[in-house]
Amino acid sequence: MVAVLELLAQEAPPSAFDALVHEARTAGAPAEHLAQLSRARDLGLRVQALFQHREQREAGLNALVETARDLTLPYTLHALLKVITRRARLLLHVDMSYISFPAETDGDPGGDFYVHTADGQTTALTEGMPVPGASGLTSDVQGGSAPFWSPDYLSDERIAHSELIDGVVRAEGLRAVLAVPLRHADSFLGVLYCADRKVRHFTPDEIALMTSLADLAAVAIEKSRTLNTVQAEIAELELAVSAAKSGLAEALRGQDAQARLTGLLLEGGDLHALAQLAGEELEAAVLVVGPDGATLAPAGERPGPEPEVLARAALDAHHHHRPARLPDGTWVAPVAAGAEDLGTLVVRPSGTAEVDQRLLEQTARTAAVMQLMLRSTTIAESQIRDAFFDDLLTVPHGQTEQLQERARRLSIDLGRPHVVVVARPEGGAQGRALIWASSYTYRMGGLRSIRDGVISLLLPGEDAGAAAKAVSDALTPLLDHPVTVGAAGPFTGLEPVRPAFQEAMRCLDALAALDCHGTTASARDLGFLGVLLGDVRDVSGFIEDAIGPVLAYDAQRFTQLVQTLEAYFDAGGSPTYAAEVLHVHPNTVSRRLERITELLGPDWQKPAQTLEIQLALRLQRVRGALRPYDDGPAAPPPVHRPLP
Repeated sequence: MVAVLELLAQEAPPSAFDALVHEARTAGAPAEHLAQLSRARDLGLRVQALFQHREQREAGLNALVETARDLTLPYTLHALLKVITRRARLLLHVDMSYISFPAETDGDPGGDFYVHTADGQTTALTEGMPVPGASGLTSDVQGGSAPFWSPDYLSDERIAHSELIDGVVRAEGLRAVLAVPLRHADSFLGVLYCADRKVRHFTPDEIALMTSLADLAAVAIEKSRTLNTVQAEIAELELAVSAAKSGLAEALRGQDAQARLTGLLLEGGDLHALAQLAGEELEAAVLVVGPDGATLAPAGERPGPEPEVLARAALDAHHHHRPARLPDGTWVAPVAAGAEDLGTLVVRPSGTAEVDQRLLEQTARTAAVMQLMLRSTTIAESQIRDAFFDDLLTVPHGQTEQLQERARRLSIDLGRPHVVVVARPEGGAQGRALIWASSYTYRMGGLRSIRDGVISLLLPGEDAGAAAKAVSDALTPLLDHPVTVGAAGPFTGLEPVRPAFQEAMRCLDALAALDCHGTTASARDLGFLGVLLGDVRDVSGFIEDAIGPVLAYDAQRFTQLVQTLEAYFDAGGSPTYAAEVLHVHPNTVSRRLERITELLGPDWQKPAQTLEIQLALRLQRVRGALRPYDDGPAAPPPVHRPLP
């Protein structure tokens, strides 16, 4: 008996106990002694097995405690499941372990599953592989909420086999399989599997150990999911807080910008200052255009869309009463007061900068207020200026000094070249034309008047024909029909204003007599036709326009350029024949013709101007024959004096 205790103390292997009984039997020990020794051997082996079992259980519990400690660390769900499967495989010393989750979040019984994480797999079992919930061990575990195991899976008739699962088991060479449910409170999370590639009967201690691991794993999984949910909510809250901060900063910036816009109005700022301020706030190039498309205030590089594209976008913006965005990123906002179109705000952001639409709309409203304020000021000022223009057309010349003083107070410099443009709107659109004329003369720095249905404009400029065309081009789209426009000038001073107006009216009447409605012309454009068709025959003015420089040259230098011109035309344009008539050398005629070219311009020999020159020569000859007692040719009126 002592020998058995010594073997126990030495942790001898079972064979040593059997050797002790064998030695006693060989030595011829009595049967009673052999029976006691055999009994002691059996008890010793049982005690030794009990110690080994307790050691194994203690080792398993220690491993479970270490696993529990590991599961308390902050893992992502994927990393956590990797730890669980690895620990399960090590705890039971199996070849493979994996975890499956319900494919549907509601976890309905009988629903399909999928393999989320696996450890120890060799071929077929991959993460994401579907697992039919109505077959295999999954249905038994989920339905009974208890562990289920099989020593040899493929030959176990208790299991509802599936071709998919059986194929995977064969491919992996698995035999024994243990499935433990992952549950937390009343929630079924999934299944933890352990599998061996040999036939194996799992002991109650192994099943209990795996069940404890599954319980710990379920708590950790739920904690990880909760942590992920909380982190996601925190991330959303951080985004919301960031958006709120950005919105608050944007609101404060918008409030500051609005305050600056309001201050600009109170300080009497103009559209140029508004465009500059808006360009700085919006980080963009800004352009304010009028209802007629004319540029009122640019700031920065001019926005890029073509005028036609910009005009269509402006119509859309005014129609829908909100800003419109073009494909190239340019914004077009309506500048309006109610239904009245006061212009358009064009904004082109620099680079990828986003445009604050609230600030854009506020800028457009501020521009509208400025336009209305400007209009009220302009109306009051334009009434005084228009009255001055009416007086220029009616007051006798004896009051020139008073008119000059009024011009000085109104900052009207008639020492600069000016032209007179007249237009007769038709079709009942006179009211719209008058509004346009007020805006146009304000922008051009001129004056306007309305007399007998004719709009008269006094505008700075040196080309009456170009001024007439500009007025027609602006009025025609506004009135939806062509407008006939006459013009006269250029001239300087106060006294020529009324004669220029009369000449422009004669041009307008001449165009009507020629049935040239919708066209434009100046006295210089009409030439002798203006003399023939006008109500007043201004012969002196026509002669002065056609050959005035030649007449003046002959009078100052006692030359014979007029006589040379007559001989040249009488000779059919031949300098040689003209020289014979004048009894001079042909070179003399050529030099005189060169001088005439210097005086009348290079185009004087073109058919149209040649006709006017010949008519002027004949009128001058007839006038000279009818007034033989004059000391010289009558002085032409000052209206037609071409500027140097």
